Amino acid sequence: MHAGTQCRLMDYLGLRHFAAAVTRGVSPALPLRCEPERTMPEATPTLTLHTRPTGRCAVLGGCWSAARLADPGQWSKISQTLVLAGSSRGVQWDLLALTRLDHTGAQLLWNTWGRQWPMQLQVNPAQQAMLQRVARFSGAELRLAPMSIGQRFLKLGEQLWLLWDHLLGLLALTGQLLLDLLTLVRSPRCGPWRDMSGHLYRIGATALPVTALVGFMIGIVLAYLMSRQLRQFGADTFIVNILGIGLIRELGPMLAAILIAGRSGSAITAQIGVMRVTEELDAMRVMGIAQGYRLVLPRALACAVAMPLISVWTTLAALLGGMLAADAVLGVTPAYFFATLPRAVEIGNLWLALGKSMVFGVLIALVGCHYGLRVKPNTESLGQGTTASVVTSITVVLLVDALFAVVFKNVGI
Repeated sequence: MHAGTQCRLMDYLGLRHFAAAVTRGVSPALPLRCEPERTMPEATPTLTLHTRPTGRCAVLGGCWSAARLADPGQWSKISQTLVLAGSSRGVQWDLLALTRLDHTGAQLLWNTWGRQWPMQLQVNPAQQAMLQRVARFSGAELRLAPMSIGQRFLKLGEQLWLLWDHLLGLLALTGQLLLDLLTLVRSPRCGPWRDMSGHLYRIGATALPVTALVGFMIGIVLAYLMSRQLRQFGADTFIVNILGIGLIRELGPMLAAILIAGRSGSAITAQIGVMRVTEELDAMRVMGIAQGYRLVLPRALACAVAMPLISVWTTLAALLGGMLAADAVLGVTPAYFFATLPRAVEIGNLWLALGKSMVFGVLIALVGCHYGLRVKPNTESLGQGTTASVVTSITVVLLVDALFAVVFKNVGI
C-alpha cells in the first residue's frame, strides 16, 4: 500500500475511534499520525591540535562511530593528526565536544594512547564509562618472546631433518626410476609411450615460443653489453668467441632449464598434486597400478628427451639475437659470424651442453614428481608443494651446473 494512502487510512480510523469514544463517554486516546521519520545526519569526526597555556591539546569533535570512521574520506583527514597526537608526549585530550562515541571510536583512542590513560583527559561520565569498558576488556598486546639459543638449535635441527627427509625421498624416487627403466627395457611393448608422447608435446613443443623469445632477447642484451667493452680495445671480432662459448656451453642450457623448471616442473607437481587431492593416487594404489611406472617414468623420459632439444633451440635463438646486435653495433656481418663460430667453439662444448641438459631434464622431472607425491589432500598443501617444486628445481639446476663447470673445466676450452 502507498505510504500516503496508508497515512490517510490511519487518520480516518483514528477519527472514527475518537468519535466512538466520545459517544460512550470515555476519554479517548490521541490518534496516532503517520509522519515520515526524521533522522539527523551524524556530524563529521574531527580532530584538531591546539596550543593552550597548559600545553598542546587534542580536541575531538563530531561523531566517532564505526560508520563514520570507516569512511575513507573522513579517515584520511584525521588519521595523520591522530598518529601525530598519539606519538607526542604530554598532549591533553578533550572529548567534551564529541556528539557520539561508540566502542570502535573508544578502542581507536585507547590504542592511540598506547593502552594507558593519558596524563590529562577531559570527558563526560558517559564517555568515561565507555573508555573504562574498553580498557577493561582490551587484551594485552601479544609480543613474541625472542628465541633462545637452544630453541634456535632445535629449529636448525628441524630444518636439517626436513632436508634429509627430502633427500631420502628423492633418492628413493631415483632408485625406483632406475628399476622402472629396467622393466621398460625388458618389455618395451607395455611401456607408457602414449603418456610419454603427450608429456613430450606439453613439455617440449609448447615451450618453444617462450624459450626462443627469452633466448633471442638475452643474445641481444649480451651483444650490446660486450660491444661497449670490446670496442675500447679494438677486439670487435672476439664477440663471436664470447657469445659462442657463453651461449652454447652455459647460458643456453641454463636458460632452457630455468624456464622449463618454472613452466613444466610446476605443472608436473600440480598435476600429481591434484591427483592426490581427488584421491586418484589412492585409487591407483588400490588397483595395483605402479605410480612410478605410470607417473614418474613417462615424465622423466619426456623431460630427458625434450631438454636437449629445447637447449639447442634456445641457444640458436640467442646466437641469432647476438649476431644481429653485433652486426648493428660493431659491424660484424652474419657471414663472418657463421664462418668464425665453428673455429671459435669446439664441438665438445655442444656435447657437454647436450649432456647436462639431459641431466637437468631428469632432475626437474624427479623434483616435480617428488613434491607432487608429497602433497597432502588439501589445496593449501598443493600451492606450497608447487612453489617449493619450482624453487628446488631451479636451485638443483644451478648446483648441478656448477658441478659440471668444475668437473668438465678442461673440455672444449
